[in-house]
Amino acid sequence: MTTFDERESAFENKFAHDEEMNFKAQARANKLLGLWAAEKMGKTGDEAEAYAKEVIVADFEEAGHEDVVRKVVGDMGDVTAEEIRAKMAELLLVAKEQMVNEV
Repeated sequence: MTTFDERESAFENKFAHDEEMNFKAQARANKLLGLWAAEKMGKTGDEAEAYAKEVIVADFEEAGHEDVVRKVVGDMGDVTAEEIRAKMAELLLVAKEQMVNEV
């Protein structure tokens, strides 16, 4: 294998790793969002965990994160989509930090 081929392979591996980490961080952030929303709605324990899983699954309905925003806004009722998007951005940073600290 030539140096160019090795370098190309290394870039492909890094890209695949980065995409996997982004996916995991987003799923974790969605779980954190679900737990936060569940707490705001008065859910605790298993009920809160179940709701967090519903939020994670909602992200698979369509590309992007608007499906999650719609679900949480619809379930909570007293928040705006902008507030949920801001909370999602905040929790994505928390999720990434948690992942870094686990390594």
